[in-house]
Amino acid sequence: MTVLTASRGWWEHRPTLERVVSDLLAGELALMRPGQPRRALPWPPGFDLAADLGADSLELLGMATAMEQVLAIGCIGEDRVLANPRLEAWVDAVAAGLAQSPGGGGRMVFRTSGSSGAPKDCPHALAELEREAEVLAGLFAGTRRIVSLVASHHIYGFLFTVLLPRALGLAPSSVRDLRGASPGAVARQLEPGDLVVGFPDFWRTFAPVAGSLPQGITGVSSTAPCPDEVARAVQAAGVRRLVQVYGSSETAGVGWREGPDEDYRLFPYWRRGEANPEGVQTLTRQTENDGTRQVALQDKLEWQGPARLRPAGRVDQAVQVGGINVFPAYVADVLRMHPQVAQASVRLMRPDEGRRLKAFVVPREGAPPDPDALRTELTAWMAERLPAPERPSAYSFGAALPRQASGKPTDWIIDAWD
Repeated sequence: MTVLTASRGWWEHRPTLERVVSDLLAGELALMRPGQPRRALPWPPGFDLAADLGADSLELLGMATAMEQVLAIGCIGEDRVLANPRLEAWVDAVAAGLAQSPGGGGRMVFRTSGSSGAPKDCPHALAELEREAEVLAGLFAGTRRIVSLVASHHIYGFLFTVLLPRALGLAPSSVRDLRGASPGAVARQLEPGDLVVGFPDFWRTFAPVAGSLPQGITGVSSTAPCPDEVARAVQAAGVRRLVQVYGSSETAGVGWREGPDEDYRLFPYWRRGEANPEGVQTLTRQTENDGTRQVALQDKLEWQGPARLRPAGRVDQAVQVGGINVFPAYVADVLRMHPQVAQASVRLMRPDEGRRLKAFVVPREGAPPDPDALRTELTAWMAERLPAPERPSAYSFGAALPRQASGKPTDWIIDAWD
């Protein structure tokens, strides 16, 4: 088994490149087809994006454009990927484009959901991501294998399943993608020394079914705050360490902690910054050649010292559903577009109600008098327009939106409304 050395590009290991490209194309197609089922990954040899996915010319163009933007290459015209929609041909074009690009693929662009539903591009220098992977390698020394439950084209998955194995000196084949397995099946396939790359909702479901785990299992959680009770349950289930990483698509990793009662510790290249003119908190990152750059944060932070912090809520009102940032105000805007909806409010469910979005709807005059009929219609209508994490899974109806005595919007209990 040959270890891929750091002097070679990450894309030079063909299965790794195929995984990143496939994840990227599948994610882009899912955005273009909200509500439609996805073709399971990994895609088999000889996979054809047109024949096997039914992708039409506009969808192929959208996927190819995303591929160029995220990987910072140009390959549509020269390699004519649109005329040859086989996955193998697209991976060939990407490999050639990365090898020929200035700096050898020295930049990656990750996408995150925006408050208006449009993806936001977050560019990163590959050298900075590799530096983070080197720091992470110190935190996870002794790892023998990486078990992935996350997509490799998002920044968290790219760092932990593409760059971290290289920094640890592991062969690329040491990455095991188990996204299609149930939590119990994941537990049964673990081996001593595994690092399991997950997210809070995975860990929540993993702890009760973990069974008897091998020695030396380490977990990592990111994409959203991991509730303290979940972190404790995971460790009680036999996971030796559950390391929580705080960061975002805009910043990459910012800090880490091992216990739910601990503060996050900044990675060594970050420093606390001053608030920008808009009053948003910032961090300062040390860059190559002793430079620095300031990054605006999406969260409010409570500082416990110069290098210790605790996140204290989002600035942009995003909430997490299944490890994905969603914006309830945007979802409410989409609901109000329905001809039978006069007003709408969308919130994250209370802990006793679930972990999805809920909606309160004021129907227009003339809407179906039966709430069940309107609920069925709205569920189907939203499924055609939004991906699963953004769709409310519970609807309540009334003559006016719930408000406090002061007139401010307030929460509601799902079962208390028809």
